[in-house]
Amino acid sequence: MRIFMQSLPGTAEPQRYFQLVLQQDLLGGWTLIKETGQQGARGSLRREQFLDLETAQEAMIKARDQQLKKGLKVMFSQGAEEPGSGRAMYD
Repeated sequence: MRIFMQSLPGTAEPQRYFQLVLQQDLLGGWTLIKETGQQGARGSLRREQFLDLETAQEAMIKARDQQLKKGLKVMFSQGAEEPGSGRAMYD
């Protein structure tokens, strides 16, 4: 599962991006990778480990919602539906 978010162009500030990737590890757990930075500059990468998919998806949704509140927009998404809602996780 993957979400790529970006600030809208047109401001004096450089565009920012935020990417979330959720992937299963070799031991059956889940890793949430958060990458953030400014376009054309070095970014930062953080990893969080989870034992089950549901908890990992909840963390991914929470991180997405925090970035939406900061003004970033979802540019690309790939993955599953939001747990228990029947709607796309990334819309």
